[in-house]
Amino acid sequence: MARKVASRQPRRVIPTIIGEGITEQYYFKHLQTLMNWKMKIRPRFFEDVDIDKIEKRVESVLQEDGIAICVFDADVSKWNNMIKTKLDKFKKKYEKKQNVIICDSLPSIEYWFLIHYLDTNKHYSTSESVIKDLRKHIKCFDKKGSFLSNSDWVKKMVDDGKIELACQRAKFYEDKGGSYSKIYKAIELLKKQ
Repeated sequence: MARKVASRQPRRVIPTIIGEGITEQYYFKHLQTLMNWKMKIRPRFFEDVDIDKIEKRVESVLQEDGIAICVFDADVSKWNNMIKTKLDKFKKKYEKKQNVIICDSLPSIEYWFLIHYLDTNKHYSTSESVIKDLRKHIKCFDKKGSFLSNSDWVKKMVDDGKIELACQRAKFYEDKGGSYSKIYKAIELLKKQ
């Protein structure tokens, strides 16, 4: 009698979120809980970092055959040519790699939050200018841990299909000039997990 050979299931790869600071860290932690999405969120991957440190962390994830989701603000690259050069080089290096998802936002992640409520690709020059408009929808929005640690602000964004609406808007405005966010790429991947 022939033995049955156990078939191996392909290893499920859980994406690792790599971000710039506590806003990104709390946002994805809250999504993980609220949406029950599978992702790795390591606090050490959310310290104030530059593009060189993000690249080192991406390489660390890739060495483990993982998926790296890179979430960062692109505003500094607009006024600092050295950072713009590094950012362009980083994007070019990873743009064709399926296991690296680049999710930059201009000027900042707060623009991503704003398009959950407002259909705009107005050019915002700073995150502060975006936050001013965002506070019309999330009254007390603040970039401090005391605010960000409470999941209510993220819950408000995922309720009533707002996250899908933000994804549609982000895709539509991606190449139109003005502000943009590519965080929709992370959302689409995490939904599939």
